[in-house]
Parts: sequence; C-alpha cells; structure tokens
Amino acid sequence: MMLASAHLTVRSVAGTAARSMTVVLLMPLALLLPGPLAGQAPSDPSLARVEGTVRNAEKRPVPGATVCLESADGRRTLTAHTNPDGVYRLSSIPEGSYRLRAQMPGYSDGVFGPLVLKKEELRKIDLTVAPAGMAKAPASAEPEWFDEPRFTVAGVSDTTNLGGHGADTVRRTTETLAGDTASLGADAGKPASPSATTGGPTASEAVAHHRAAEREEAQGRPVEAEHEYQRAAELDPSEANLFDWGAELLRHGAVEPAFEVFAKGNRLYPRSSRMLVGLGVTLYARGSYDQAVDHLRAASDLNPDNPVPYQFLGKIEVAEAAASRDGEETLSRYARLHPDSPEANYYCAVSVWKLRRGPEDRDTFVRVESLLEKAVRLDPKLGPAYLQLGILYAERQDLPKAISAYESAISATPRLAQAHYRLAQAYRQKGETGKAQQELQRYQRISREADEQIVRERREIQQFVYTLRDKPATSPP
Repeated sequence: MMLASAHLTVRSVAGTAARSMTVVLLMPLALLLPGPLAGQAPSDPSLARVEGTVRNAEKRPVPGATVCLESADGRRTLTAHTNPDGVYRLSSIPEGSYRLRAQMPGYSDGVFGPLVLKKEELRKIDLTVAPAGMAKAPASAEPEWFDEPRFTVAGVSDTTNLGGHGADTVRRTTETLAGDTASLGADAGKPASPSATTGGPTASEAVAHHRAAEREEAQGRPVEAEHEYQRAAELDPSEANLFDWGAELLRHGAVEPAFEVFAKGNRLYPRSSRMLVGLGVTLYARGSYDQAVDHLRAASDLNPDNPVPYQFLGKIEVAEAAASRDGEETLSRYARLHPDSPEANYYCAVSVWKLRRGPEDRDTFVRVESLLEKAVRLDPKLGPAYLQLGILYAERQDLPKAISAYESAISATPRLAQAHYRLAQAYRQKGETGKAQQELQRYQRISREADEQIVRERREIQQFVYTLRDKPATSPP
C-alpha cells in the first residue's frame, strides 16, 4: 500500500487545569484499549501516553480506524481503534522510539515517526488519512499553514534575564546558541525573489515582508520585525520564512513561540537540518536536555558530514554537568568523520570524559587524553582543550601536568576564567599560596567583567513580551 504523507498537528497539554479538561472531554469518548506493552499494568501513570484524532482530507473525523504504535525494533506493537469522533488513546507505553500509523480500508496510511517518548509524557498527535490512490502532492505545492498562532508578540522589555534555565553557565550557553541559530538564517535561505513554494503575487508580497523585517531589525525595531517575519511566513510558509521567524523569536527570548514555529517548520520540512537545530535549541532553553540531544542528533543524521549540528550539541555537552550516551555517540561520530577538526576532537573528549566510571577508568583516561592532545596539536590556541587536559591530570593527582595544562590554557585564552580558578586551586594544593591568591584575584576580576558584558549584551537584545492564547501548546514531532 502506498503511503500518503501525513498532515500532523502535535500538541502538548500544559498545566494541571488543561490536563483535567482534556480528561473530562476525552474519557467519555475513549474505547476499551488492548492490553499494555510488555506486561505493563493498564494506564500506568509513570509511563507515556499518546492520544489524538484521525481525520480525512476534508478534516472530518474517521471512526473505526486502526492506530498502531510500533517500537523501532519491531518487537512491540500497541493498537487502538478510533471511536465515533475519530479519537484514539494509547497508554502505558515504555520509554523508547516508535512509529505511529493510522490505517483505514479505502485510505492510504497516515504515518508519523520516529517518535521518541519519555516517562510520564503525554503527546497529542493528530493524523490525516487520504483516499487510496490520491496522488502525492508535488514538492512545489503550497504547504499547509497551521491555525492562527497561539501567541501574540506585544512588545519588548529591557531585561537582563533573557531566558535560559539552571546555572549561569547553562543560561549563557542558551543565549549563545540562540544567536548561533539566528546566524544560520543569514547564511542560507533568505528569499531574494518569489519562492518556488507558492509563486506569483503572494510569494512576491512575502518577499517584500521579509525584506521589511530585515530593515526593521537593522533599525532597532524588533517587534515590528517579528510581525513582518510572521506575515511573510503566513503568505509563503517556505522553509526559509518559517526558520527566520522562529530564529527571530528565539533570539529575543520568546522560547515558547519559537518552539511552536520550529515545530511546525519541522513537520512541513522534516529534511531541514537547521529546523531540527532550532527545535533542539528551544528544547534546551526550556530545560529539556534529553529531547534537545534527540533533535540535534536527528539533525546530524540527515547529513552526517555537516558539522553544524555537532557544534551545537558540543556546546550543550560542555555546559551540562553530565553527558548523555546518545550525545557521546553522536560526538564520537563527529570526531570520526572529521578527524582533523580540533573542535570535533575536543567536544568528543568532553562527552567521553563526563561518562567515565571514575579515576580507575584507565581506558577512558587514555582515550580522552589522546583526543585532547590531538585537538591542541591541531589548534594550539584552543584554550578550553588545555583546560580539560588540566582537569584530567588533576583528577589523576598529577599536579605538575595539571598546572602546565592550565598555564597553556591561559596563554591560549587569557580570559578563560575557569582556567585561572583551577590553576589557583592547583597552586594551593602545591603549597604556593601567593600564586594561588594571584590567580584567584584574576579569576574574580575576569568573572566580574564577563558578567558586566553579559548584562550589556542582554540589554542590547531586548526580550519579547508575548501572550499565549488559551490553546494547547505545540509539541515537537
């Protein structure tokens, strides 16, 4: 049976009140579900749930459709049927990667996946099935635009708290990644002429709005720029217009609206690596580290030779206290595919180091040391790699090597605050209190000046003030 492309609406239910409302509305409609996966108890609240509606091409509910959730390894399948209102519910789903499929006699399948589910997660996924034999829309056909956006940007605030989560390092990393995401739009996809997506006057008008957005941004009117980007995307929902709109929102701290735009862009353009990168960054800004890694890894899978997704992932791994196995595997591939890249070797070393079993893990020590030595050999000015070498030697109680590595880090990157701090600690352990005090003072001065610079930068990039309407939030596919 030929697969038709599925038009998907993915939403997450946010807030206790919203969850209660959903239960009241959907529970009377639910059909009896089959037994759980792998012997789990029915409706186990610690496991994941998936629910939604199956509709036809005319947006009408399809009752009696079969909805199958199949694990990536093909070993588990959970099945439900839609009720008279086209609603299905699947519960007690273990963590993992799945593929969702809606089937109905006389229709081509509606398919969604891969879908990564976490514990206690509720995902709402609507599927559309098309009449069997319906021709697949050509690539140049106008893509479906989502319903009216659930947010409204009303203004800006002069704030020094531009989003992010957790400690200062993580928050600063979030802001850096937001700027890096915006720079991806500057390198590719800026529409200079009517796009192939729609063509004609509508596309020409979209180009005019996009150019107006760039002018407004350059003249320091970000709210007006955001409205112009939105209008361009509404007229012509091309990959470029959607990405630039999402990047503008993210750059100005509007994480939830950016999330909605990037999620829609990913559904319309699943082969867009930078759309997945944008989604990954917004997820990280929301504090969803594991899902951010999943999306950045998916972006790297689209084109394993493209260094950009790896670089975003590497910056996250450096900022986080712990690394993930998926992140380490992805960054190890980066180092394998780009053996002459100092950054690839450095990022791989950091992720491997954070997964070590302890000082007794000799194999990890040797591998990390080799990667870092290669990184600084390729780029003698890569201060963070020297810093990581110092951390490695300090854990092995090799103070002379640690001090030498910290000094090399400072020589390569004089304002690397953590290198001064760790060098101070090493001097103190060695009994050289005078040198330790000097380095500690340098650390404090550099940290204070860096904080002042961050405040200035945050004031320059004003944060959007936005209102979320009373609609379920968009969730990543």
